[in-house]
Amino acid sequence: MFGNAFSGWHLLLILAVVLLLFGAAKLPALAKSVGQSAKVLRKEMKSDDDADPTAPAPDKPTDKS
Repeated sequence: MFGNAFSGWHLLLILAVVLLLFGAAKLPALAKSVGQSAKVLRKEMKSDDDADPTAPAPDKPTDKS
């Protein structure tokens, strides 16, 4: 998509800006929350892939009392 738009220097500059904005103490918590979000996203994407859109919806259980 971006081709050769980003080089190693660009990534280092972005990392330095993030470090200045958030501070070194908050970076581990930020990385942990990003990792957890990515894990949840992958789990949801996998569960969507497992669902068969052409399968009929399951019947609702009837109450026989």
